[in-house]
Amino acid sequence: MDQASGLKQMLSAMSGRPAADVPSAHQASSLLAAVPAARRHCRTIAVAGGKGGVGKSTVAVNLGMSLSVAGHDVVLLDADMGLANVDVMLGLTPSRHVGHLLDGECTLEELMLPAPRGLRVVPAGSGARRLAQLDNGEHAAIIRAFDELLQPPEYLLVDTAAGLSDNVTMFAAAAAEVIVVVCDEPASLTDAYGLTKVLSRDFGVRRIRMVANMVRNEGDARALHQKLARVSDRFLDVVIEFGGWVPHDERLRQAIRRQCAVVDLWPSSHSALAFKQLAGAVDKWVEPDRAGLDRIAFFGGRATPVGGVPR
Repeated sequence: MDQASGLKQMLSAMSGRPAADVPSAHQASSLLAAVPAARRHCRTIAVAGGKGGVGKSTVAVNLGMSLSVAGHDVVLLDADMGLANVDVMLGLTPSRHVGHLLDGECTLEELMLPAPRGLRVVPAGSGARRLAQLDNGEHAAIIRAFDELLQPPEYLLVDTAAGLSDNVTMFAAAAAEVIVVVCDEPASLTDAYGLTKVLSRDFGVRRIRMVANMVRNEGDARALHQKLARVSDRFLDVVIEFGGWVPHDERLRQAIRRQCAVVDLWPSSHSALAFKQLAGAVDKWVEPDRAGLDRIAFFGGRATPVGGVPR
């Protein structure tokens, strides 16, 4: 299935109508008008990383918990289907995963796991080959489940998988904001650029927030940002903004080994303070008025034509 067909199917799922009956993008305003206003206030953030090993899931877990500690209602979706690790990182023991949701064996509310500090986690399965091979229609079904929540959270964080699979790009393209986590390695920057290129060229994402992880100081973090932004400014139609940074911190490594979030275990550590600062910055980000080119936002049911307003 090509990307255009996948997005159309996703819109079909969110509107509850057959794909053949889905209106064209310039008619999507009628769908938006039909969505209850209360559902448009969930802020959706996809956390991606290009290559593995950059600490993407660590950032997603601690950012989500920092937002929760600050008093927000936060749900963290583990979208690394088949190789999930958010539940492991938090010491949770799920009895069900998104496969049971897709099979109709449970609702999304029943699937959510309570985590420390009020954070809620939607677990994906680990070692489940079927989940690693979901098609676009099944991705759309997961998105639809969130869209149908009677009480959507204030924040929905999506911890995507590594790489450039449909699993990554579809969830990133559906979110209102994309955070790309990088570390000070050539392969990390190269893969982050590759992910940015795909999201910009194929899905019309016009803004990405870069978070530097495992760096010595803010100067090194901003130097990484300049390297990525310089090449993106030259070759891509996308703005890469500096989102924040997380320092090297032995406390963070210890928290991971103890299957805890560092903001819960050692809230005064250097890394925990950095995550809290990042959460404060996220809370002040200005949301786009409309979704970008060929994008569909969670809880919005929105699509924008080629000539639409970029974010």
